[in-house]
Amino acid sequence: MATTGKSTELGTSSVDAAGTGAESGPQDAPVPAVGPDRLQELETKAAECEDRWRRALADADNLRKRHAAELRAERAAERARVAAAFLPVLDNLELALAHAEGDPTAVVQGVLAIRDQAVQLLAGLGYERDAESGVPFDPARHEVVAVVDEPGTEPNTVTRVVRPGYGTGGGQLRPAAVTVAKPRG
Repeated sequence: MATTGKSTELGTSSVDAAGTGAESGPQDAPVPAVGPDRLQELETKAAECEDRWRRALADADNLRKRHAAELRAERAAERARVAAAFLPVLDNLELALAHAEGDPTAVVQGVLAIRDQAVQLLAGLGYERDAESGVPFDPARHEVVAVVDEPGTEPNTVTRVVRPGYGTGGGQLRPAAVTVAKPRG
């Protein structure tokens, strides 16, 4: 009986001389004889592999838990550092309020100084103030709140900063809210 083998997705197909096909899969493959010593050795190796696999899973789970705890601790520490950096600003605001009944110009000057202190603090944290007018509109830095007709101003130029932005690029807290000169048309 002459057979030719054709590979299929599920196994091999044998075609005999009469042209009939018979499917055979991996379950039909002959199993080599294994002696009791070799069987014991293979079972021991399988048990060792399973033990190593379980230990690796436990190590990965412990690593995930440790990382989550470290991340929580780092976030709490960073929040505390930022809050501590803002305490002098709060102290100065309270001093300004304590002097509110006194000279109004001194209070205004104090509030301006406190604002400058807060802006410097944000800049120190990597969030520079963006309140520049007369520059070309940049959608990555600016949020348009109004389009105005400004004779003598180039189209798409920031004419006024309504609310300053802080930060640049990927480290932006918020874009600057601006009015932009109307395009000519």
